[in-house]
Order: sequence, then C-alpha cells, then structure tokens
Amino acid sequence: MSDRRGRTASGDSAASATASPESRPDAPTGFFGRLAAWSQRHRWGAVLLWVLVVAAITAGSQAAGSSYRNDFSLPGTESQAATDLMKQHGSLQAGDSVQIVLKDPRGIEEREPAVTRMLDQVRELPSVAEVRSPYADASAVSEDGTIGYATVTLDDKAQSVPEADVTRIIDTAQEAAEGGLRVELGGEAVRGAEEEGGGSAEGAGMLAALVVLVLLFGSLVAAALPLVTALFAVGGAIGLISLASHVFTVADFTPPIMMLVGLGVGVDYALLIFYRYRHELTHGADPAAAARLALDAAGRTVFFAGCTVIIALLGLVALGLGSLQGVALAVALTVLVTMAASLILLPALLALFGGRIRRNVLKRAEKAAAKGKEEGARWRQLALAVQRRPLPALLAALIALLALSAPALGMRLGFADAGNDAPSTTSRQAYDLLAEGFGPGFNGPLIVVAKGDRAAGESVRAALGKAGGVAATSPALPSEDGEVATVLVFPETAPQDEGTTDLVHRLREDVLPPLERETGADLLVGGSTAATQDFADSVAERMPLFVAIVVGMSVLLLMVVFRSVLIPLKAAVLNLLSISAALGVITPVFQEDWFGVQPGPVEAFIPVMIFAIVFGLSMDYEVFLISRIHEEWERTRDHGHAVREGLAATGKVITAAAAIMIVVFAAFILSPNRMLQQFGLGLAVAILLDALVIRCLIVPAVMQLLGRRAWWLAAPLAERLPKAALERPEAH
Repeated sequence: MSDRRGRTASGDSAASATASPESRPDAPTGFFGRLAAWSQRHRWGAVLLWVLVVAAITAGSQAAGSSYRNDFSLPGTESQAATDLMKQHGSLQAGDSVQIVLKDPRGIEEREPAVTRMLDQVRELPSVAEVRSPYADASAVSEDGTIGYATVTLDDKAQSVPEADVTRIIDTAQEAAEGGLRVELGGEAVRGAEEEGGGSAEGAGMLAALVVLVLLFGSLVAAALPLVTALFAVGGAIGLISLASHVFTVADFTPPIMMLVGLGVGVDYALLIFYRYRHELTHGADPAAAARLALDAAGRTVFFAGCTVIIALLGLVALGLGSLQGVALAVALTVLVTMAASLILLPALLALFGGRIRRNVLKRAEKAAAKGKEEGARWRQLALAVQRRPLPALLAALIALLALSAPALGMRLGFADAGNDAPSTTSRQAYDLLAEGFGPGFNGPLIVVAKGDRAAGESVRAALGKAGGVAATSPALPSEDGEVATVLVFPETAPQDEGTTDLVHRLREDVLPPLERETGADLLVGGSTAATQDFADSVAERMPLFVAIVVGMSVLLLMVVFRSVLIPLKAAVLNLLSISAALGVITPVFQEDWFGVQPGPVEAFIPVMIFAIVFGLSMDYEVFLISRIHEEWERTRDHGHAVREGLAATGKVITAAAAIMIVVFAAFILSPNRMLQQFGLGLAVAILLDALVIRCLIVPAVMQLLGRRAWWLAAPLAERLPKAALERPEAH
C-alpha cells in the first residue's frame, strides 16, 4: 500500500498526482497558476517583451557606460578620521600614491638623467599631485644602491582616480626601461588599472550546467530552457546595475558576483519549476495544464525562496559597510529579476516548446517503466536507512561538519595586496623589488597623523622609531597649512602578516596615548593598511547583528509557512553549520598555502557575503523538501511515511539543482581574481554540503527523531501568526 501511495504522490503536491487536470476542471488555481496562464496566452508577447527590455537595458548601459567605484570609507573609525584630517588640512598623504620602483645591478645613480626626465614627464600628467625623486631622498635608495623608488602622490584616493590617468603614468614610466634598467610600478591604483577580468569562468560554468541538464532531461531543448531563462535574467540585471552605478555607489567587483549568483540561482529556480512541469507531464497533463500546475506549486516555493535570499542580502545593509551595501542591493536585484524570469518568461518558453518536450519526457518515462524503474526509489531507500538509525546518521554528519568548520576559528580577515597578484604583473614585481631592497613592511606603511606643529611631528617620529615592530620612519611631512604633520611608519612585517595587525593595535593602544600627553598633539593611525584592519574589525564587530537579523527574519518566515517552532530553528542551525564548514574550507586553502595558493588573509567581506547568499539559497532546498514532507504529513498523518516520500519526491531535483550550482560556482575558482576564487570555492562547498549532507542525511534523521513534535506550534503563536501555505490545496 505504501509503495502505491508513494508512486501516486511523488511530485511536489499531492493534488497533481491523483488525476490529470482534464479530469479536474474545478481544480483550484492560485496566483502563480494564473500568472502562468497569462504567459501562455501571450507567449510570443512575453518572450518578445523580455527580449526588447533586456536589449534596451543592455544598449542603454553600453551607451552610458558604468561608474563602478569602491567606497571603503568607515565613518567612526580611526583610519577614516585620519584621512578626513589630512584632507581638511591639505596634506598630500590624503591621496593615494604610486611607487615607481627602479632596479639596475650597476646602481641607479648612473641612471639619474634618464630617470629624472621620466619623472618630470610623470609630474605633468593628470591626477598627479606631487612626485618625489629617489635622488632627493637617501632613504628611497637601498643600501647597495641597486634599488630605488620614486613616490607619485595622486590627487585623490585610488578608486576615484580615472583608470586612464593611471595607465598613462604606467606607460610613461616604463618607457624609461632600457639598457638593464627595470621600471615597475606599485600601489592600489596600479593594481586596479591592470586588474584582470573573470576570464572564462562564466562560460565554463554555463557549459558545465548545460551538460548536467542534458544528462538530467536527455534533451538539449529541455536542458537549454532553464539556462536561457537564467541568462535573460542576469543580462537584464547587470545592465540595470550598470546604469544604477551612476547614481549609487556600486563596487567594481559587483558584476562578476552578480553573474556568479545570477547563473546559479537562475538555473536553480527554473529547474525547480521545470522539474515539476516534467512531473505533471508524466501524470497525464497536457503541456498547458502542466505549466499552470507547475507554477501553482513549485512557483510558490521559488517565490518564497527568492524572498528569503533577498532578505538575507538586504540584511547586509545593517552592517553599514560602504560599497558592500551597493553589492548587496545589486545581488538582491539580480535574484529579484531572476525570480521574475522564472515565473513569467519560463512559462512562455514552455508554451512554445511544450509539445517537443512532452514527447521526449513521455518517451523517457516509457523506457524507465519498461525497465521497471520507479522514480525516487533510491531516495526512498536512503530515507528508510536513515530512519532505522537516525541518531548515528545525525552524529556522523554533525561531526563531519564541525570538523570542517574548525579551521574557521583561526580565520584572519583582510584584503589581498600586490603580494597576491600574478607574478607577471608590474604591481607584483614592484612589490617584490621593494621587499628585496627595503624589507617586507615597506609595501604597507602606516600613516601616523599628528595634529600639531612640525616639532611635535618630529618628536612623534623619534618615539615611533624605537617602537617594537617598526623597521623605519619617514621625516615628519607638514600639511599645506602647517597644522598637521604626517609620519610614515614602515613595519618589520609584510602588510598581511599578523605582526602588522598587532603593530596597528599596539600603536593605538600603547605607544601613541603617552605621546599625546607629552606633545599635546592629537595622534591617529591611518593609511590603507590600517584602513584594511579597521574594515576587518568592523565586519567582525557587526557580524553578530547581521546574523541575528537574517536568522530571525528567516525563522519567522518559516514559522509562518510551516506552522512550527522546531523546524525553523532546525533550519537555521543547519544553515549556519553549512556556512561555517564552507568558511572552514576557505581558511586553510587561502590562508595556509594549501594547493599552492598564495597565502594571505580571507577577503574581509567574504564571510558576510557568503553567509547572506548561502543562507538564502539553503532555504530553497529546505522549503522544497520540508514543504513536500509537510504536504504528506497533512494528507496522511504518518510522520515516517511523510519523511520518506518527501525525500523520494525531491531528492533527485535537489541534487540536480545543487550539482548545477556547484559547477557554476566552482568554475569561478578558475578566475584570476582571488576574491572570486574565494567566493566560488565557498559557495560550491556550502551548496555541496547542504544538498548531500544536510538535506539527504541530517534533515531526515532530525525529522525522524522529532516525530510529531516537529509540527508543534504554541497556541498563542498559532493565533497571532498569519497563515500562508506553499502547497496548493487538494481538490476532492
């Protein structure tokens, strides 16, 4: 009896499995079913409208260009206060700088005429505020005389200087490289000007996704529809954000993140709907009715899951971290457009190609039936095996996740610098030359700002030179009005080393307070290295608030949908486990030199971005699986049966959707960009663990252990919570 009942309820909704739509003309149709019907009636209009809108947005964004810019300002931090003070008093150190690094085995003194001519040319270029020659400062030449550097002070921060101006500086300087003289350039502005794009990561991800879809559906047409839907959505979203970048602050690394998330989510949402559509076809529905029923059931899940992702991303706004807010809004818009494409464009495409898809689906179903294959049988067996010994299965899975999570406890946050760039880049070669000639700390100087006269600045310099961890200091450099002096402090350690982080905190907490009392000057530690540390510290401080907001909102939504207290809490804990395990994998790979990766800190915004994206995406599978279990529970009141049938009905589509997201995300590991590599690895690992370990092992085990208690909801909560349902009510 249970086998027959499992076969007749193997979709996402029992209503669709009991009879074909033709035999149920009065079957209730919800909003998403009516939306699908509209798209079907206006199939050509819907497709043409999407094409025209995306084309118009793309043309407009190309004509207007983009205005991406990074904003890592953090009001209230000491580094930001130091920058504001330098700008207020006209200090040249308020702008970023470019180092022109010179090396000649015979000594750079012999190259003075040619180098001086080159520096004079650079001095006349746009965005250049000042040029300090190595021949005017003995400390700018290494002890052996073979390496020296000129400092080109820009008139603004690196992210605000036009890339074309930086490129002219690079080209002008490198024209002097001849006769054994090497000329390399370093600094954040140079890194930005020569930064490589995402390479072929997007193409590799789409190709891999297409292969998985073809293997799943056995038809190129059927496989292409989810991918086409995702591409339309991502194309439109990227164009919109490009236009919005002229009005809002949007970071320059936003488009590849949008592409990464948009492709994964777009294919995922379309696949959930398409898989349900395929199920309806195999149960006797015609293509038009199958699309309406698929949208009426799976469309609800997609809508809820998309809203959860958007809520998680908008939670980043609470962090107040500069351009990270723009990234969150951009990715949230991508998810919104992707969700709209899945609910409007996909039904229209199904109406156009439904006949061909139906023939292929029924043919494959007949072959499977002839071989005696029952869809979901293996997943049902897996659920049964877990139900027999739920506690060992749960403990084994939890131990594995906790072991993977452990390295995240030692995670150091920061930003990649030129030391992480490709060896062929001029920024990396300049970095290496400066480290060779002057020590590793020379690539990340701290700027100590003294609000007082130059004498106070010199007193500060003398004291700082004796501080532990300081390799050298520059003379006190006065501002234009003479009220502020700046001292460059060169650490003994490289910018990304823990020693440099410790030095920043030691200067602020131990060294500078006594100097302030002695000199009467206000002292601040700034510069890009200190700002990086402030950003990382701010993320760590605000992360608990962010997690509380996202988890709280998600738990509340799940509580409304499933009318349960324990299921939302279980979902939140398990999602946190998959995220911590993903961060635990990132940490040794990128921080501890695993697999030959250049060691360095994890990008400061990676944990919060991965948390927001993965927490939302994990809800896709949670909602898809639990809603099916909940539907069976409401229908049969047999808890064990509900868990088995829920996994049998959704296991294949969950693993297929996860496989697609994994290959899309993992493709970004091939990107030359370190940040995208971390995103790709973190998201791929999190989805892998979520789909295989959590949804297929832990959830069935926990649901079995909870039994009927899983659906408990306190009476006062039941009265106050609004009612919402993901399942379409069954017609009898």
